[in-house]
Amino acid sequence: MKENRGTFARITLGLFSLLNTSRKIIVNLVFFTVLLLIFIAISSDQENITVKQGSALVLNLRGDIVEQKYEIDPMDAFINEALDQPEKAPEVLLSDVLSVIEHAKNDDRISMLVLDLKKMQGSGLTKLKDIAQALVEFKENDKKIIAIGEQYSQNQYYLASYADEIWLNPKGWMLLDGYGRYQLYFKSALEKLSISQHIFRVGTYKSAVEPYIRDDMSDAAKEANHLWLNDLWQQYKTDVALQRKFAISNFDEDVNVLVAKLKAADGNVAEYALQNNWVDDLKTRAQISKDLIELVGSDGDDSYNQVSFNDYLTTITPEFVPESMNTEKVAIIVAKGTILNGNQKPGAIGGRSTAALLRQAREDSNVKAVVLRVDSPGGSAYASEVIRQEVELLKKAGKPVVASMGTYAASGGYWISAPADKIYASPTTITGSIGIFGFFMTFENTLSKLGIYTDGVGTTDIAGFGLTRELTPGMASIVQLNIERGYRDFIELVAENRDMNTAQVDAIAQGRVWSGKKAKELGLVDELGNLDDAVNAAAELASLTDFETLLIEKEKSNRAQFLQNLLGQASVLFGDSTEPVYNENSLTKVITKLSSELKQIAELNDPQGIYSFCLACEVE
Repeated sequence: MKENRGTFARITLGLFSLLNTSRKIIVNLVFFTVLLLIFIAISSDQENITVKQGSALVLNLRGDIVEQKYEIDPMDAFINEALDQPEKAPEVLLSDVLSVIEHAKNDDRISMLVLDLKKMQGSGLTKLKDIAQALVEFKENDKKIIAIGEQYSQNQYYLASYADEIWLNPKGWMLLDGYGRYQLYFKSALEKLSISQHIFRVGTYKSAVEPYIRDDMSDAAKEANHLWLNDLWQQYKTDVALQRKFAISNFDEDVNVLVAKLKAADGNVAEYALQNNWVDDLKTRAQISKDLIELVGSDGDDSYNQVSFNDYLTTITPEFVPESMNTEKVAIIVAKGTILNGNQKPGAIGGRSTAALLRQAREDSNVKAVVLRVDSPGGSAYASEVIRQEVELLKKAGKPVVASMGTYAASGGYWISAPADKIYASPTTITGSIGIFGFFMTFENTLSKLGIYTDGVGTTDIAGFGLTRELTPGMASIVQLNIERGYRDFIELVAENRDMNTAQVDAIAQGRVWSGKKAKELGLVDELGNLDDAVNAAAELASLTDFETLLIEKEKSNRAQFLQNLLGQASVLFGDSTEPVYNENSLTKVITKLSSELKQIAELNDPQGIYSFCLACEVE
């Protein structure tokens, strides 16, 4: 028996040793392969990017347009690029887009701009309006813009409408379906799983928790959502109609009218687009290439003389920016994403991490004023309050604070904006949603079906409160009282900073969502304008005439900075990816949507379980 055990131990040890050796070999192979790729890239004779005279700048944006990118490990990004693996969620900084267009406007080497937007994905209308304004200024320098595409999504078409000409493939597609807010509802599913959901909220229109207590949207939520969605759609139609020089009635919102027009075009969507002045010409890929060559010349490789967005961005981005001697600065701090407790990576707002950025601005003697750029549907009430306290400390230090609202500044996003000396929003900003809710589930009934129970003793009535026990009426009362106190804090905060009384705030609060345009009428924001307007307002409040802006953001770790610098040089080996943006099939899209909506709730981490979050603010 001992001999058998000894033999088994030797075999086990041998297998473990083999596996460990294999692991080391694989890790080393990957490591040295990456090093080899870096060496080849850095030592390659590949020429630096050059912009030829008369080039067309191709605005081939890839992914979502964002205020701030989610932090990705540089090594992971490099390996994905080296292995030609497309990103599942690529992102483009709004500031980079605006910077590229601004530089190209005055660059004699750039003769025109080509909008090739097929890989551009999500973007709020507020961000699109900022880009559109940059396109208008580009054309004012007597430079032409042409939009090319085989199909146009609604976001893509908004920017395309600002082109001098829009070209569409003869077999192409474009239908503008307006704005909607449709979400999944889980009440019946939770009941089938015997999961007990406990909802505590204040606000007639606070619909963030409706998916867990209903199987459909409430009438109150429909009423509120319809109002602000109509505001956005009206702005979209007004802008596009103005650029295309046709009436708003040209938007075919009646399906019967649309069907009749499609029949007149023999069912050809591209022909329908041409007949109704959505596009100016129908051209194949070959025709587009030929016509663009006639406009800007050939690059010698059967294509037109061009420089891509990423390549041009590289040429205008200095490797080293000398420290400015100007000691009067307006700091810009971006608060983008869901508001969560603690330290968070860029792309999300952390109560501790975002507060630290505000504190950094307060302690910097060169910073005379601060612009808080908010692009958030809210989140943790506690984290929002931590950030608000830092805004107040900035004001006490004599440094004016201006809030600049992006696509969203709702619920917690409004909480952190409210104490600012001035609030700027776009007409299409989604804001308001002033309300509070608490939400958690308990699983005592689910577990009982499996024969699992919780029991024990405690020294108080509230001892042992947890997710495996039934929620007692007493504990429910404690939570509800806390939620109601949180709502009063919210409306008192707004009243104090917006020169209103609590009754006035309550009348426009109740969790209701508003467009920036309507919020201005209601007194929730001071002015309609973009980030530049907010920066100028902050400078004026600080009595600055000669100033510079300073972006304060979370510094990368030494490791991340080293890898980014090193691998950034190596990335020229691979150039711009020609792979399409990651596309999902229909079933995957449903699963992704389900996962995303569940994740939004699952990632919330307020220590008291109290949230000011606008789940309804995402448009489709």
